[in-house]
Amino acid sequence: MLVSACLLGINCKYNGKNNRNPEVLELSKEVNLIPVCPEQLGGLSTPRDRAEIEGGDGREVLEGKAGVFSEKGKEVTSCFVKGAWETLRIAQLLGVKEALLKSRSPSCGSSYIYDGSFTGNLKEGQGVTAALLKKNGFRVLSEEEL
Repeated sequence: MLVSACLLGINCKYNGKNNRNPEVLELSKEVNLIPVCPEQLGGLSTPRDRAEIEGGDGREVLEGKAGVFSEKGKEVTSCFVKGAWETLRIAQLLGVKEALLKSRSPSCGSSYIYDGSFTGNLKEGQGVTAALLKKNGFRVLSEEEL
C-alpha cells in the first residue's frame, strides 16, 4: 500500500516538518507501506511555499481546467501533475492498488482539500495524486478513515 511519507514521520511537508500519525505507524507493523511524497517526486523542494488548487480540484487539474498555485502566486501545476504520474508509476511497478494519503493536501487529499484562498477553508474535492490514482482504479483512503 502506498502511503504519504509525511504520515510516517518523514519531513517532507511544505514547511519541512511532517504529519506523523501513530495509527499509520501502527498499521506499518501489519501492512507493507511504501512511502511517497508526490510533491517531491514532482520536483518541488522541502521546504517549499504552501500551495492550493484554484478553479476546481485534482480532477480538473488533470483535465487542464484548474491550476495549483503557491501562496506567493507562482503556478506549480506541472510539478503536481508530474508527481501524481510518478506516484502512479511507482504503484504500478510494485503492483499496489491501494493508497493511504494525507487528507486536505492539494496532492493527496481524497475527500476534502483547501479551497485555494489560503484561509484554511475546505471544499469537497480531491488532490491531484488522489484523483489520478482513483481514475486508475485505486482505492484511496485518508488517515482520518483508519
